[in-house]
Amino acid sequence: MNADHRSTESGLNTETTGDVSGVPANGTHALPVAKTPRPAPLHGGSRQKQRVAVIIPAKDEARRIAATVRAAKAIPHVDLVLVVDDGSEDTTQHVAREAGAVVVRHSHNRGKAAAMETGAAVVAMRDVADRPPRLLLFIDGDLGETAVNTAPLVPPVLDGLADMSIALLPPQPGAGGRGIVVGAARRAIQSMTGWTPTQPLSGMRCLTREAFEAATPLARGWGVETGLTIDLLRKGYVAVEVPCDLRHRPSGSDLKGQIHRANQYRDVQLAVGARRVRSALDALGGHKHSGK
Repeated sequence: MNADHRSTESGLNTETTGDVSGVPANGTHALPVAKTPRPAPLHGGSRQKQRVAVIIPAKDEARRIAATVRAAKAIPHVDLVLVVDDGSEDTTQHVAREAGAVVVRHSHNRGKAAAMETGAAVVAMRDVADRPPRLLLFIDGDLGETAVNTAPLVPPVLDGLADMSIALLPPQPGAGGRGIVVGAARRAIQSMTGWTPTQPLSGMRCLTREAFEAATPLARGWGVETGLTIDLLRKGYVAVEVPCDLRHRPSGSDLKGQIHRANQYRDVQLAVGARRVRSALDALGGHKHSGK
């Protein structure tokens, strides 16, 4: 649940990319070529064997999780909807299971990054040898019936245009905040990768298995999205932002909302700081190796 989403006008390359928005994270306006190898097209170009797993990290989402699960099951190419109950104190796991999801549960709250990693591991165990690994579509548990509108995230990854697609959300009614956390994350990503995302904190993302594993271990807490983007782009993977008509429960401008944004800011800074240190150490190691 990312309360600081903002929607801006983007340079949509409608002639060639359709619903893929903005400049791909390879620094050009041309169609990106994703780093991850794709399975050969089957039967007239359709990728009949490629499937998608929806992974929904959730905590105390009993009121909305059923609608989210049902909507996610309607997304084309999806054959698995997995809810990772991250230590809920309500009936999230039971409601999700009754709605048709596969459910795994953390006995205590471990955070979104851990839930994402657990979900990806469970999906890997369910992948089969004669099919390519499922694409991983991460969505929030509070999207309700709008979860089906994450469907546009799949084609850019499925068709080899990107290794990761990121949802661009419309303005959310009742959202608080002044964009401070979004701005900090955006500037950090730009300075470390050269790409300026519109909504760097968007949690709705579709990735290849290879791309996800290249970014692990994930940054902790609310820094997971920022860290994921930085890590993948610095390793040569391609990301695009895709408009999706989604509605979720934003945090407001009350004390609870302010505390949430303060925690977001802290976690983003921790994720960025860790990656700056890692980058500096890598550069130092490179100089030593070259004898400079």
